[in-house]
Amino acid sequence: MAKALEGLRVLDFTTTIAGPHCTRMLSDLGAEVIKVEAPEGDMMRTRPPMREGASTSFGQLNAGKKSVVLDLKDKSAVAAVRALVKGVDVLVENYRPGVMKRLGLDYDSLKPLNPKLIYCAISGYGQTGPSADRAAYAPMIHAASGFDLANMSYQEGRERPDYCGVYVADVLAGTYAYCGIMTALHQRQRTGEGQMVDVSMLESMLTLTLTEIQLAQFPIQRVGRPPFGPVATKDGYIMPAIASEKTFQGLCHAAGHPEWIKDPRFALYDNRRLHWDPLFEGLEVWSRQLTTAECQAAFDQHGVPSSAYRTVKQAMSDPQLAHRDAFATVHDAGGSFQVVNPPFRMTGSVVRAGERASKLGEHTREVLDRIGLAEKEEA
Repeated sequence: MAKALEGLRVLDFTTTIAGPHCTRMLSDLGAEVIKVEAPEGDMMRTRPPMREGASTSFGQLNAGKKSVVLDLKDKSAVAAVRALVKGVDVLVENYRPGVMKRLGLDYDSLKPLNPKLIYCAISGYGQTGPSADRAAYAPMIHAASGFDLANMSYQEGRERPDYCGVYVADVLAGTYAYCGIMTALHQRQRTGEGQMVDVSMLESMLTLTLTEIQLAQFPIQRVGRPPFGPVATKDGYIMPAIASEKTFQGLCHAAGHPEWIKDPRFALYDNRRLHWDPLFEGLEVWSRQLTTAECQAAFDQHGVPSSAYRTVKQAMSDPQLAHRDAFATVHDAGGSFQVVNPPFRMTGSVVRAGERASKLGEHTREVLDRIGLAEKEEA
């Protein structure tokens, strides 16, 4: 099968995580992604793990893309970009707002050259407004969006916010950028016109706080806590997700306490929230006598959604992921490594990461040759 986006051409001016995540998804679906890098390269090229001078962190985000080196401080490089824009479908950038305008490469400057261009800009706060000019990275966006304090509110006894080293805002904003681009491409089929797609990391993160958005408008006193939480076992922890009456009843039978179903402390959902502590203390009297695997088997038998707490390395060995062909092998100057394919499959299209991560500037001559500049650049 072919890939769904074959024939689509993308100019990629992104660095770090959010933008490269977006453009790698475009590449995974078959688009030709031309990554424009400064002479020193994307900063992620120096991030560990490093092997033979090649970063797997960079490769994970940029597999399948072509690398072109252009120094945008040079007017001739800017002129080359303007020439390239005439032959592309999409441009993606995640510079601070105003940078591309100063270079003469903002949407309004490029639209006359290519009225069908889809121009996507990813930034911390959006392209306009009182905060637009602020620099932004995922950890500060987690704090600014309320996400960190929302998460902390579920951790009893915590007063100091924690540092989330998993950069949710970057991946989420990059995914929304992909959604915006694909939506704009669909609309272009009908109108024949391109448009600007303006993605805010702050607003992306707010989409995760569904309940909290409503509680901010309609405050209520929280009563107890939901019946979710780590349950200690003989050799670790397991997370049962008790979201319905059926799963609660299954939990009671799995733990050998069918009487809990009619216990006034637990019979109703609201009562279970109020009496979360005795419920989980009673549950752990049972679970601590068993291994995590044994608890999992009991929960599975009684239809209780649950999972052991796993490291990423353990998760990567899951037979379910092998069945789904969830990982692709990527090669670079340091050897090979695995990356996650997009988490969806299509019956009429291949959905898979590219097989190589390019060396810095590897495709400069090839790409500039399209506009008659390769010979001049090489000289």
